[in-house]
Amino acid sequence: MKHKKSWAEPYRIKMVELLKMTSEKDRKKAIKEAGYNTFLLKAEDVYIDLLTDSGTNAMSDMQWSALMTGDEAYAGSKSFYNMEKAIQKYYGYKYIIPTHQGRGAENILSKILIKPGDIVPGNMYFTTTRLHQELAGGTFADIIIDEAHDPKNLHPFKGNVDLDKLDALVKKHGSKKIPYISIATNVNMAGGQPISMANLKELRAYTQKHGIRIIHDMTRVAENAYFIQQREEEYKNKSVMEIVKEICSLTDGATMSAKKDALVNIGGFMATNEWDVYEEARNMVVVYEGLHTYGGLAGRDMEAIAVGIKESLDDNHQHARVGQVEYLGHKMMEFNVPIVLPIGGHGIFVDAKEFLPHLTQDQFPSQSLAAEVYIDSGVRTMERGIVSAGRKADGTNYYPKLELVRFTMPRRVYTQAHMDVIAESIANVYDRRHKIKGLKMVYEPKYLRFFQARFEKL
Repeated sequence: MKHKKSWAEPYRIKMVELLKMTSEKDRKKAIKEAGYNTFLLKAEDVYIDLLTDSGTNAMSDMQWSALMTGDEAYAGSKSFYNMEKAIQKYYGYKYIIPTHQGRGAENILSKILIKPGDIVPGNMYFTTTRLHQELAGGTFADIIIDEAHDPKNLHPFKGNVDLDKLDALVKKHGSKKIPYISIATNVNMAGGQPISMANLKELRAYTQKHGIRIIHDMTRVAENAYFIQQREEEYKNKSVMEIVKEICSLTDGATMSAKKDALVNIGGFMATNEWDVYEEARNMVVVYEGLHTYGGLAGRDMEAIAVGIKESLDDNHQHARVGQVEYLGHKMMEFNVPIVLPIGGHGIFVDAKEFLPHLTQDQFPSQSLAAEVYIDSGVRTMERGIVSAGRKADGTNYYPKLELVRFTMPRRVYTQAHMDVIAESIANVYDRRHKIKGLKMVYEPKYLRFFQARFEKL
C-alpha cells in the first residue's frame, strides 16, 4: 500500500524570536484600546501574527549574508544592478524602477498611464491599487468571473477574467479609454485565488487585437505559478520558475511588492517593457521615492530582494508554503468553520457572513470576528469586507459580496503546531458565534480606512 506523502518545510530553524504570552484579560483590554481594529494592536501583544504576509517573512541565511554586501552608494549602487539583473533574468521585464514597496510603484504607474475619465478593468479590486487609480482620475471596473464572488464555488481558477465583461466595457467606452487591464496573479481579495495560463493567453490575444496593455500585479506570482503547475495539465512537468517567466511574458509591465513572494521585509519595483513609460517613471521616481537606482531602498534591501526572488521560485519552497496554508484550511474545515474554497495561496479566508449570519454587513461582521479571534488566543487576523472596501465617490459604502476574515500566512515563520493552535481558536469562537455582537465605526480616516478606523461594540 502506497501512503500519501506529507509536506514538510524545506529548511531548518536557525534562530528564534521569543514571544510575550498574554491572558484573555490582557487581550480584552488591548483590543478595546485599539478600537477593535487589529491593525492598531501593538505587535508585542500578539502571539501568532497573521495580519499580513507583507514584509513579515523570515529571510534565509543567504539573504542575511547578502545584506552585508549592500552597496549604499547614493547613485549607481551595485546592489541596484544585482536586483535589476535578477528581475530581468527570472521575470523577463526590460526596464526596472525600484520603489520602497508596491504602492510606490502603483502611484507612479497610475500617474503616468491614467487620465481623468479612464476606465481600468481588473480581476477584482485591491485596496491600494484602486485608490491610486481613482486618485489619478480613473474608475476601476471588476471583470473577474462571477465564481470569484461565491465562497463555496470550487472553480480552480477563480482569478480568471470574464472576457465578455471586458468586451462589454471596450464596446461601451472604447479601447482608448482603457489605459491598461490590471491583472493580479493570485487574487488577494478573492481569497488568494489564481488565474489560469489558458485564461491569461486568451486575454493577451484580446488585448493585442484591441491595443490595450496588461499590467501585472505580481506580488504573489510564484504562488499563482504553483497552482498552474498543480491544476493545468499542460504545465504539470514545468517548474515554478519556468511558469513565472511565461506569465510575465504575457504582460506589458508590472508592479511588485517584494515584501510578499520575494521574501523580504521591505521593497518593491515597477517594471515595463516600454521605453517611453520607463523614461517617465525614471523621472517621477526621483520626485516620490528616490534616485532611479535606489527608489527609497537601502542597498542591503536590494541585495536581499535579488536573492529572495530566486528562492521564491523553488518548487520545494512553494510546495511547503502552500501546503501549510492547506493544512490550516483542512483543520478549520474539520471544525465546520466556513472558509473560501478552493483553499488559496497566501492564507485562509473565513466567510464571516456565514459565520455570523445574525449580523448585517453594516454591523461589520468581519471586523467583529477578527477581534474575537484575538481575544480568544492572541492570534491577529484582518478584515477583508465592507471596511476594506471603503466608500464610493458619492460617499456611500461599497457592499462587497465577500465579507471575509483573512488568516494570512507569513512565509517560513510558523510551525504546524501554530496551525493547530489557530484552528482550535477559530473553532472555539465558532462554538460561541451566536453570542458575538457587532460593531459601530466611531472614527473613519479619509483613505484606506481599514488601517486606522476605530470601532465600539454595539
